[in-house]
Amino acid sequence: MIDEALHAGPRGRLLDVGCGPGMLVRHLLDTRPEKFQITGCDQSPAMIDAATGRSKGSSNVELTVARVEKMPFPDKHFDVVVAMGVLEYADAGDGLREIARVVRPGGLVAVTMLNPLSPYRLVEWCVYWPLLRVLGRAERLLGVPRHAADVSGIRAIRLTRLRRMMRETGLTPQDAVHYDVTPLVPPLDRLARRWSRKWRDHPERTVSRGARPWLGTAYLVTARRQADG
Repeated sequence: MIDEALHAGPRGRLLDVGCGPGMLVRHLLDTRPEKFQITGCDQSPAMIDAATGRSKGSSNVELTVARVEKMPFPDKHFDVVVAMGVLEYADAGDGLREIARVVRPGGLVAVTMLNPLSPYRLVEWCVYWPLLRVLGRAERLLGVPRHAADVSGIRAIRLTRLRRMMRETGLTPQDAVHYDVTPLVPPLDRLARRWSRKWRDHPERTVSRGARPWLGTAYLVTARRQADG
């Protein structure tokens, strides 16, 4: 999905927000070594160290420690900004405003977000985590704590709301693709593993309309920065 978006997008300066250990950076160096001047940032120094090791020997990669809500880059500096697995751990509004600030007018933005309406997420957050918290409280009262359920802090935003948030920052949403299709939730997934694998092994069958998107546990949205004025 991200490959398709980047293939159709502009060349030039690319920012990988929340680059982690540099998996996307390495992939781009291997597949598009001449297309991008890559900058990566992550709030974790350990992740930046790992990304530095993975991109060793490349002269067109710069890596720095930074949070998506406050990035040390000039306005309108990048042609492409990618943020995968980032906004769900941050203040999404502030993060989108920063992304919109650093991308040039007409530049490409690609972000991912968890889908709160998927069956998997609904069971996970409405059944699994509340049940675990109840078990934890009961066990503490009995003096035999075995289960703990700290607040994860992970956010999930509906696609319609995220698109609205993007527009408010000056980004124009274009396409949306749901992925990580998980039709069955635990423990039912164990009863039909073959069917479940059939969906998971063919993410290209997931489309941005119809019923299937509801089964994707996450989605990717592409957008363009609006022109000034």
